[in-house]
Amino acid sequence: MTWEPTSSTHPPLPPTTEDDRVSWLRLLRSSRVGPATFFRLMNEHGNATAALGALPDVARAAGIDDYRPCPVGVAQAELRAARAAGARMICAGDPLYPALLAQITDAPPILWAMGDPAILARPMLALVGARNASSLGTRMARSLARDLAEAGFVIVSGLARGIDTAAHAATLDSGTLAVQAGGVDVLYPAENAGLAHDIAATGLRLSEQPMGLIPQARHFPRRNRIISGLAQAVVVIEAAAKSGSLITARCALDQGREVMAVPGHPFDARSSGCNMLIRDGARLVRNASDVIEGLGQVPAAGTARHTSAVKPAPLPASAPATALPPAPAPTPDSPQPARRTLRETAALHGQILARLGPSPLAEDQLIRDLDSPAHQVAPALLTLELEGRILRQPGGLLARAT
Repeated sequence: MTWEPTSSTHPPLPPTTEDDRVSWLRLLRSSRVGPATFFRLMNEHGNATAALGALPDVARAAGIDDYRPCPVGVAQAELRAARAAGARMICAGDPLYPALLAQITDAPPILWAMGDPAILARPMLALVGARNASSLGTRMARSLARDLAEAGFVIVSGLARGIDTAAHAATLDSGTLAVQAGGVDVLYPAENAGLAHDIAATGLRLSEQPMGLIPQARHFPRRNRIISGLAQAVVVIEAAAKSGSLITARCALDQGREVMAVPGHPFDARSSGCNMLIRDGARLVRNASDVIEGLGQVPAAGTARHTSAVKPAPLPASAPATALPPAPAPTPDSPQPARRTLRETAALHGQILARLGPSPLAEDQLIRDLDSPAHQVAPALLTLELEGRILRQPGGLLARAT
């Protein structure tokens, strides 16, 4: 079934009644109706109700018999779920709909929003990167996000682990925007549930997906086009050669947005994508000044919110993929204490290796990032050094062996 989109210089009028909202949802949730087909049908038939009536004939012309649009009950259930969650529907043509996002070819007709929609009127920059970010990467993300927020930008990211988490957490006080791959009411990943609640309280969470949808792998590339579409530029901090962050960068290029990247060590696979972007013409970023200079403009005075109070927020505690579940409490007659020590040691080793890369990191900084007592970290570092998995360098610096 092939439905070719047609362009229009006039966005559709947003729904104003409950029946209109049901019709918009029914049209968009109908089988094989994506953003391009939605807008084409709206342009041709004038409103969602008429477009729904024409859908079976359109499908029949494409060789599909017995086509049925999305049932009324499904759309009504989504509206009830949105009301229960406190989500707001923002449709194309609505004054709240973000202007930059409206310019992309496959702009979502409907966005669900939780939080402060006034954020959508402010200038935005996207910060994206690796989920398994190093200590240097997360520190760079926090610093860059905080400084850009103080300059008046809203930081947009995807609420994922690693770089996304650091960027959001550092800009909670100034307002940050999280674009979710699943329903706006679905908190994913689970360890970022607290951060997601904080974002809704001081910033904004957005999604184009139906309420309650659990994100699947195919939803993340679609989400990434919204991240880049909202922003004036996309800054990539640590990204592998094949990663979701590079999909976001490609979306940004297709949308005419600036793409910038933080360089990394050539031996660190987490930086290979960033280095490739810079090689291919992306602006090299060392600090917020490089980003602002690349844009050629600074946000107008007064666009920053509570910038004088912006402080780096602590990152939520999250266990790396190598962490083991806690062992049960030992009993007097069992050898549990020794087994628990082995489990905890393995988990700590995994955390250390996840934080380190080929670029040297100060040992005291690593201990602070791990938020573990020095007397526990020091023996683990010695063990990893003896195993040849980390390297000590002059000046108290550590690096992961390559």
